[in-house]
Amino acid sequence: MAAGLGTRLRPLTERWPKPVLPIDGRPVIATLLRELAAAGCERVWVVTGHLAEQVEALVGDGRAFGLAVRFVRQPGVLGSADAVQRALDDGAALPAIVSAADTVFAAGDVGRFASRFAGSAAAGAVAVRTEPGPGAGRVAVRREGRRIVRMRDDAARSAWTPAPLWGLGAPVAARLCLDREPYELENAYQSAIDAGEPVFAIEIGKTRDLTDPLDLVEENFPYLRTT
Repeated sequence: MAAGLGTRLRPLTERWPKPVLPIDGRPVIATLLRELAAAGCERVWVVTGHLAEQVEALVGDGRAFGLAVRFVRQPGVLGSADAVQRALDDGAALPAIVSAADTVFAAGDVGRFASRFAGSAAAGAVAVRTEPGPGAGRVAVRREGRRIVRMRDDAARSAWTPAPLWGLGAPVAARLCLDREPYELENAYQSAIDAGEPVFAIEIGKTRDLTDPLDLVEENFPYLRTT
C-alpha cells in the first residue's frame, strides 16, 4: 500500500510521496520490495495514489528487485481495506501478504512472518511488536496466547502494537469494505475475529518509519539522533 498522503510529514510529502523517502539512505519501498523478494514472494501489487508517478517510476516493472510488479491506482483517501480490495480486483490471489510501503522491518522479519502465516491455516495474521510500543497514536492489540481477540485494546493492557504487515486469508478478505469510508483493514480483521475466525499475532522485531520531518534526518544520519 503506497497511496497515502503522508500528512504528518508535510511539507516534504507535498513534493515527494512517503514511500520514496529514505531510511538508511535507501527508499523505504525499495527496502521493502527486497525483503519481499527474499521472503519468496514473486508477484507484488503496488497500490499508488498520492504522487503515484514517482512511486511507479522508482519501482518500474520490479525486475530490479527480483519481482513482477503491477500497479493499481487508488483515486482518493479511501482507506487501507479499499487499497487491498483494489489489488484483489486486479488479480492478486489469496492467501496474501499485505504491507504498508512506508515501514522498514528488521532483516528477515517479513520472511519469517510470511512463513509462519503460511503454516498456520489461520484466517489472518497480524505482525505485532513492542518497539515502538503503545502511545503517540499507536494502539495496543489484545491477545489470548497467539490469537488476537481485539485489534484495538483501549485499556492498553498489552505492550504489543500492530505493525503494518498482515497475512490475508479468504475469511478476512470477504469482510473488506463492508463498513463505511474510509475502509480500514483493522475493521475487516475485527469482523473476522468476532465471527470466530482465528487471527494470529506473529511477533516481529523493531520497526522503523518516518513520522515527522525530523525523523528523515535522524534515520539517515544516526550520529545526529537526539538522546
